[in-house]
Amino acid sequence: MAKYMFQARYTSEGAKGLVRDGASARRAAVEKACIAAGGKLEAMYYAFGGTDVYAIADLPGNTAAAALALAVNQAGGAATNTVVLMTVAEMDEAAKKSIAYRPPGG
Repeated sequence: MAKYMFQARYTSEGAKGLVRDGASARRAAVEKACIAAGGKLEAMYYAFGGTDVYAIADLPGNTAAAALALAVNQAGGAATNTVVLMTVAEMDEAAKKSIAYRPPGG
């Protein structure tokens, strides 16, 4: 499974739903959606600032992550941004690869 971080910002309607139903109910809904996508919710946090929610999920791959993001975005209560998370071992492997690249103006 791959790990993804979803950053969500509530719309005014989504914020009204959060106040009405509570944060625990929203977490349960996100957990259910992750399971429906074939994965599991690892963590969910609320935050101040431009992002209202950070959720970290283990999902089967990019297709499942995209399907989950589409489901949330089309529902209209929140807009999401999806970040693919990599393990230290994956980054070590990437750093060992040699790729030829010419920068602009180079």
